[in-house]
Amino acid sequence: MSRHFQHDVLVIGSGAAGLSLALTLPSHLRIAVLSKGDLANGSTFWAQGGVAAVLDNADTVQSHVEDTLNAGGGLCNEAAVRFTVEHSREAIQWLIDLGVPFTRDDHSTVEDGGFEFHLTREGGHSHRRIIHAADATGAAIFRTLLAQARTRPNIELLEQRVAIDLITERRLGLEGERCLGAYVLDRSTGEVDTHSARFTILASGGAAKVYLYTSNPDGACGDGIAMAWRSGCRVGNLEFNQFHPTCLYHPQAKSFLVTEALRGEGAYLKLPNGDRFMERFDPRAELAPRDIVARAIDHEMKRLGIDCVYLDISHKPADFVKTHFPTVYERCLTFGIDITRQAIPVVPAAHYTCGGVLVDQHGRTDVPGLYAIGETSFTGLHGANRMASNSLLECFVYARSAANDIMTQLPDIAQPRDLPSWDASQVTDSDEDVIIAHNWDELRRFMWDYVGIVRTNKRLQRAQHRVRLLLDEIDEFYSNYKVSRDLIELRNLAQVAELMIACAMARKESRGLHYTLDYPDMLPEALDTILAPPTYCG
Repeated sequence: MSRHFQHDVLVIGSGAAGLSLALTLPSHLRIAVLSKGDLANGSTFWAQGGVAAVLDNADTVQSHVEDTLNAGGGLCNEAAVRFTVEHSREAIQWLIDLGVPFTRDDHSTVEDGGFEFHLTREGGHSHRRIIHAADATGAAIFRTLLAQARTRPNIELLEQRVAIDLITERRLGLEGERCLGAYVLDRSTGEVDTHSARFTILASGGAAKVYLYTSNPDGACGDGIAMAWRSGCRVGNLEFNQFHPTCLYHPQAKSFLVTEALRGEGAYLKLPNGDRFMERFDPRAELAPRDIVARAIDHEMKRLGIDCVYLDISHKPADFVKTHFPTVYERCLTFGIDITRQAIPVVPAAHYTCGGVLVDQHGRTDVPGLYAIGETSFTGLHGANRMASNSLLECFVYARSAANDIMTQLPDIAQPRDLPSWDASQVTDSDEDVIIAHNWDELRRFMWDYVGIVRTNKRLQRAQHRVRLLLDEIDEFYSNYKVSRDLIELRNLAQVAELMIACAMARKESRGLHYTLDYPDMLPEALDTILAPPTYCG
């Protein structure tokens, strides 16, 4: 039997953004944090490189801002960039105070003006400013945040909960636009529960699973973006999908990202014959921004008809490699690759969704009571290309800003109200789940082929035609059968794919992560691609 829950704050997503917001809010609030799988299934746990922040005395806010603006292809919102960078030190100090075990620098002391933690450098950065926990920063941060959340009796952590749709006043036929909560599938019971809340936060990550090859875990299906769109929120810049240049190429290595920090510490990209090639594409060589490196690899693979290129750090001392990159070393070793002696086979893979739900500096969306933070959101920080390790920083800065904004509004917002139950009276159990699997595979393949690293008008038109046919099929299936995680994710992913294609077709230029053979030049004026729902569709 379905149940009804009432919360002060409902957080959809249990990664860095969602947990940080929950931990920043006062302890008297009733907070629920939903995870659609196990708590550690999100992208945060797998982040390797670190968090970019101005921490060393030799670095400056202005330098970090300028690096981000340069990487963003002229499309960053400078106010958002400055806001994020100016709050970077306090966000890192908050994490240190919580107990995140960042790697310390044995050769630096506070007395001599240095910083007590080791800082590395990644592509696009002009300084060492990446604070990290060896090469498993995401896991270290996530474990710390989760341990803290488990000590707070006001925070309820709910696993195996898949949000289906947001509940708004408009959806219920009431006056107003406010978000009142969400309908959520409890996978343990198969029932759809009703969660009402004074504030609802979308922190469900990005949509990289729309592509056949991705570094992301299975849950990165654009759920928050799709739900927000159906509820009346604008979205923006979804044509900018970052492909990480270096994912391990091995038939058994599912979605294993080889951290950019290897290149920051001197690893070379090579062709099968051992030749380096990045100098031909950019004077920064291996330290060029990710879009340039990914396109260069894609070009060489197509030019030579090869399956992968190679990332080589074997010229560095073995102890250095094992100490700085223990996760990569151990994982590669399980596939018979000793990175202290051998190069790593790598390919580009979809990694990060730079666009998302439009928000302001507090994470507020177009719908009152609804916030979006982390990869679900479009803050303007990343522009046309996300600079390495800025994304985790964005999670912490905007989560804390949203929490503070919620606290200022609490006195004026009524307690959560009783909401109608989910109506499942007209649906039956499906005996054709093969359709879901087939549609899922078709969607990810044509997005990879037609809306990937290099695009054309014809490819985008083909993708648009196919996604509209898929959406019709999915809508019919959704209307007649009981919901499941696979169906909910397919519905959301197809919706976000349509939005990505629409954004890509609207941009008549090549800029940052969006590269099209039909418009290879950059226009003189940089404009965001903003889509608004034509009518309420929830």
